[in-house]
Amino acid sequence: MRSKKRGVQPGQHALEERGHWSNKVEFLLAVAGNIVGLGNVWRFPYLCYKNGGGAFLVPYLVFVLTCGVPIFLLETTMGQHTQQGGISCWRKMCPLAEGIGYGGQLILLYTSTTYIIVMAWAFFYLLFSFNSTLPWSTCDNYWNTGEVRCVCMSLGVRVCVYIFVTLVTVDCFDITMRNHTNHTKRTSAAMEFWEHRVLKISGGIEEIGSIRWEVLLCLLAMWVICYFSVWKGVKSTGKVVYFTATFPYVMLLILLIRGLSLPGARQGVEFYLLPELSRLADPQVWMAAGSQIFFSYSIGVGTLTTLGSYNNQKNNCYRDCFWLCSLNSCTSVVAGFAVFSVLGFMAHEQGVPIADVAESGPGLAFIAYPMAVAMMPLPQVWSVCFFIMIVLLGLDTEFVSMEVVMTSITDLFPAVLRRPGRRERFLLLFCLTCFFSQLVMITEGGMYVFQIIDYYACNGACILFLCVFESLAIGWIFGAERMYGVIAAMTGERANPFFKICWRYLTPLVSLGAFIYSLVDYQPLTFNRWYVYPTWAYVMGWMMALSSILLVPGCALYKLSTTSGTLSQRLHRLCWPEPPDCSLGLRKDTALHRITEEELE
Repeated sequence: MRSKKRGVQPGQHALEERGHWSNKVEFLLAVAGNIVGLGNVWRFPYLCYKNGGGAFLVPYLVFVLTCGVPIFLLETTMGQHTQQGGISCWRKMCPLAEGIGYGGQLILLYTSTTYIIVMAWAFFYLLFSFNSTLPWSTCDNYWNTGEVRCVCMSLGVRVCVYIFVTLVTVDCFDITMRNHTNHTKRTSAAMEFWEHRVLKISGGIEEIGSIRWEVLLCLLAMWVICYFSVWKGVKSTGKVVYFTATFPYVMLLILLIRGLSLPGARQGVEFYLLPELSRLADPQVWMAAGSQIFFSYSIGVGTLTTLGSYNNQKNNCYRDCFWLCSLNSCTSVVAGFAVFSVLGFMAHEQGVPIADVAESGPGLAFIAYPMAVAMMPLPQVWSVCFFIMIVLLGLDTEFVSMEVVMTSITDLFPAVLRRPGRRERFLLLFCLTCFFSQLVMITEGGMYVFQIIDYYACNGACILFLCVFESLAIGWIFGAERMYGVIAAMTGERANPFFKICWRYLTPLVSLGAFIYSLVDYQPLTFNRWYVYPTWAYVMGWMMALSSILLVPGCALYKLSTTSGTLSQRLHRLCWPEPPDCSLGLRKDTALHRITEEELE
């Protein structure tokens, strides 16, 4: 007689198991790879120097203690406790707040379509780093424009000044010629390579132009790598992170040692951390610190919830939280030394202030740093190290985000997507959909589209909004005391009572304050400080931001209208799906209740 698996009727397919991390190291590396990304290298150092140097660490630590660590612990605990992804976990804890899960996954979807574009650019630079002469160090290439005057620097770097008959619109690197008339547009070979060779950028978002086919091939290569990194779920993701989460630290260490050995490095480091205590009175400094925490800690979007859901329920997520948060913040500070030591060298060689060469975001990765590398001996070696680090930092963040979205959708429809082979086919469909939707971002006008999506849909107000309601839902509806007890039941130790205060008061208040200030102090997006987007582009950006924000009240209203019973009965079912014990805020039949009873005895 043919044997049958338990619970499987004849003619039905067996469902694949959800799976767990093979060991604790896989979980730690997966989370570390996700939270330690490009923001640590190209965003934190710039924010630190621009907002008071060492003084910036004060508001940074305040946001770490009141928002970063509490929400990090909250989300990891939710996933480990429910063993569910970023959406379905709310069905077990607070169904009324399920829209938070949907909103977070939508933000991750937007992020997945933009983040991998940066990796494609970095991969493009990596391939050109193997040339005998770095193409962004010379000014006699076919993509250079205008009437060219070139001057060779001491290290053999050719820096160009292009003369036009129009007024100045962009003030870039002024290196060799300083007393030009108002009819001079100053730029560098590195910027020419970025704008005219990589992007071939058009005059505005209205001029989409043609597809950049070389970038398209780099993008395709990145998608292939990401697909095979997550196609077997945590079975493959847990193995890939051993390389992608650790090797960037090797590259960062190499670049740090090299940077600190360069002339001018000391001045760069001092410029990076020299404290300006007067800047602490500026609200912008506090907002910059808050935005960095919400961005770099990957909180509010359900990533940590999903990664935590693959843990054993007895895993000590409380202790993991402190190690991972410390690793993230320490990496940001160390990356600042690596970046500003090189920028200090660059300023020293050019004889200009460091403020003139300090950049953030793509400006640092694809203009300032490549230009500095080109001034070093053996520039190809340092260029390869730098862009390998950028690719790997982006790679593990990208495929972990993909894994989170896939897990959340699979947990919603397990009967469909956990059948053998279904997940792989759905993942392929997901990758192809994202890939084809990205084609507009690798056109000649694609950079403008990229910035709109990144600025409005992936950061800022939408994440702050989700964090406000996430902390309110857990702190007041599910119960901070109850969550405090869940941690004790799973880890066997009591968390610091400070977290209960954060979940109920500090975190929602600080997040709400940051959210309101971000709206009050809103500055419309511009490109290169001179290009102003048309009105329809700003409307499109706000629509994408609202698409995740409105899911929270929208889902709550939908559930209230479709649940049977009186209003009070519906609210009770949607807020407390499992009846809590009145005295402890815990179910009578949970292991936590038994532990508490024993402790009381």
